[in-house]
Amino acid sequence: MKSLKNLANYPFSLPLIADEILEFHAARLILLLHICGTNDMVNGLTKMAKLDFFIRYPEFFAFASQVLENKVVPSKEHVESYMVRYHYGPWDQRYYHVLAYLEARQLIQVMKDNKTYNLTLTKDGNKIAKELENDDNYLDLVMQMHMVSKLLGNKNGAYLKNLIYKLFDKRVGSLSLGEPIK
Repeated sequence: MKSLKNLANYPFSLPLIADEILEFHAARLILLLHICGTNDMVNGLTKMAKLDFFIRYPEFFAFASQVLENKVVPSKEHVESYMVRYHYGPWDQRYYHVLAYLEARQLIQVMKDNKTYNLTLTKDGNKIAKELENDDNYLDLVMQMHMVSKLLGNKNGAYLKNLIYKLFDKRVGSLSLGEPIK
């Protein structure tokens, strides 16, 4: 994963893929904490990862919406950034790097409560989240997050993990550890 600051000497002739850019993932997680969290906080890495799964995989969210609310949600089939199957469901190995990046810049605060890591936006993180939320470049992502938050934002990580395994066992649960979810 590369930071935009380190791309000054990157050849212009090579394509730059957003999925490989640290700030791309950081912006998404800032928005996730702001939109899907309660008072800009998400309780636990499991909850964060599972909400992120439904944000990154609109087709899976549309199906979950139909099952949970008998509601048809418009969905694009495009996955913006793949996740892998891990011990507790969908996961992205880059989370630790991105969260450390955000914490080092004092945009989030990570506090341990027993075995749970609570992730909270700081004042500066909240300010950036509001700017991103109003940026037209993030319109689709913000709309997806609002739908995810409305349906699943008040659920805990264990509920979301179990929901994913229940609804998507063949496409997620049956995968080998580390295998990309498609």
